Parts: sequence; C-alpha cells; structure tokens
Amino acid sequence: MQEIDTIILDKKQIAHKIKRIAYQVYETNVNEKEVVIAGIIGNGYVLAKKIKTELEKISPIKVILCEVKIDKKNPISKIETSLKPEEYKNKSLLLVDDVLHSGTTLIYGIKHFLEVPLKQFKTSVLVDRNHKKYPVKADFKGISLSTSLNENVSVIFEKNNDRAVLE
Repeated sequence: MQEIDTIILDKKQIAHKIKRIAYQVYETNVNEKEVVIAGIIGNGYVLAKKIKTELEKISPIKVILCEVKIDKKNPISKIETSLKPEEYKNKSLLLVDDVLHSGTTLIYGIKHFLEVPLKQFKTSVLVDRNHKKYPVKADFKGISLSTSLNENVSVIFEKNNDRAVLE
C-alpha cells in the first residue's frame, strides 16, 4: 500500500506566508538602509531569495543575499558563507531555513554568525515543527505544526508547484 503525503501548504499559501514574513522583516528593520538575508544551503537559500524578492517589492531597504553552506549531517564542521564577515559586520541579519526540525542546523548557523558583531539578528523558517532539542526559535515563521517524531515535513520548491508536505 502506497502512503500519500499530506499537503500542509500549497503554492498560494506559501506565497502568502513569504509575503507576511517579508512584512515582518520590514517592520523589524524599518530604520535600516540594508539587511542581510542569509539562507541555509538548499531550500533555506531558495526561501531566502523569495523573501528578498518580496521585501524589495514593499520596502526601500537594500537586501544583500548570503548563502550559508552548512553540512546538515555534521553541523559542527566548518561553516562557509558567500559573504565575508566584514560584509555583514554591524548589520541587521536574518538567518533563513525551510523547516525547523530539531533546531540543530539553525543553532549552528546562529553560532557561526555570533562570531561577528551584528546590529540585529533574527531567524525565520517556513515550517516550525515544535520538536526542538536546542533552545532555538524562529522569530518569523510561516506555520507552526505539531507533528509526531516519526513524521517528516518537506518543503518542495518547484516551478509553479511550491508546497510543504507531511510525509
């Protein structure tokens, strides 16, 4: 018997969540001239690009995009970013990932950016699963979802078919 994935968010709902997150980022940074949006490699970076696009539509803030390369299987290994530390030093920074599962990836991403003084540091995810093993939270989230530990949430970004599914 084949299992069927349950769609949590469809394309239209994801677009709405991204727009809402962009407004929250704008409200939090209304007095800033520029903001760095750092997306964790893979879907986190795709989501960061989408937030950047929406933020640029609604605000005069210059958005600098940064890709965060983190090994999700071994997050204590060296983390690399597409920007040099001096490019985000003393700026407002938003760290973005698609799903907050255990908090491991996000906490190690946060740790990396704490090595440089920042003006403000916020986090954002599309889906927060509420199963954290680290004391980390998303400041801006699309949806909070209480799932069982054996369930998985995947965000799929495909042309004209973005969706979040419960597997």
